[in-house]
Amino acid sequence: MSNLRISLIQGATLWHDPAGNRDYYGGLMSSLRGLTDLVVLPETFTSGFSNEAITDAETMDGETVAWLREQAARLDAAVTGSVQIRDGDRVVNRMLFAKPDGELHHYDKRHLFRYADEHKRYAAGRDRITVEWKGWRICPLVCYDLRFPVFSRNRFDVERAGQPDYDLALYVANWPAARAHAWKTLLRARAIENLCYVAGVNRVGIDGNNLSYAGDSSVIDYLGDALSECTDSEMVTTTTLLSAGLRAHREHFPAMLDGDTFEIT
Repeated sequence: MSNLRISLIQGATLWHDPAGNRDYYGGLMSSLRGLTDLVVLPETFTSGFSNEAITDAETMDGETVAWLREQAARLDAAVTGSVQIRDGDRVVNRMLFAKPDGELHHYDKRHLFRYADEHKRYAAGRDRITVEWKGWRICPLVCYDLRFPVFSRNRFDVERAGQPDYDLALYVANWPAARAHAWKTLLRARAIENLCYVAGVNRVGIDGNNLSYAGDSSVIDYLGDALSECTDSEMVTTTTLLSAGLRAHREHFPAMLDGDTFEIT
């Protein structure tokens, strides 16, 4: 496993404007070719976090999926973020993970934000996934999932010499400024308890529901220390995750071998 360069794209998502957002976010990451391995966009980056956007949900054959594949190929890097996707008779908040060769993975948000009635309009996902990229095992998760540590718990296989489910957890979000302290605190908690790197990407600006977003996107190491932190404005940051440090920490402090076993149903 080599080092991994990860770029956070923190932007002011346009309200209900998929084409405009593709142009906007495409512009923000246009100069990253050769400078990154993984580009992370916010939750619902084509529309903002809106229950009404369900009416314009795309399919997996739609423009945004094709655009993500094009961006990954152009940048020669993986590109990920979430959008509303119509899957049969359901619409899900789907985090897409596109690789440069066109390979595509997806995770459907399991924990729907009841406080904003997301659960009344969208369907919940069920299974957590891991994606392998550049020798790293990556766990994609979406916003409200951050509040549920059991679902995101990194399980270590004793029979495989304590190898983890994942090395990096990604949280993409539309997390309002009113709860910024929880966002920053829980990102650190997930990194510490799971002995992994964590990257959280939030949006900025004011959305169509008049909610304000403070950004605070960050990359956190396995000790809970911030390697990079964004402010409350549009920003693009690239951080290198060091594989040797992660391995050394797990060997020196193998708390994962004392964890409880459980099953999620």
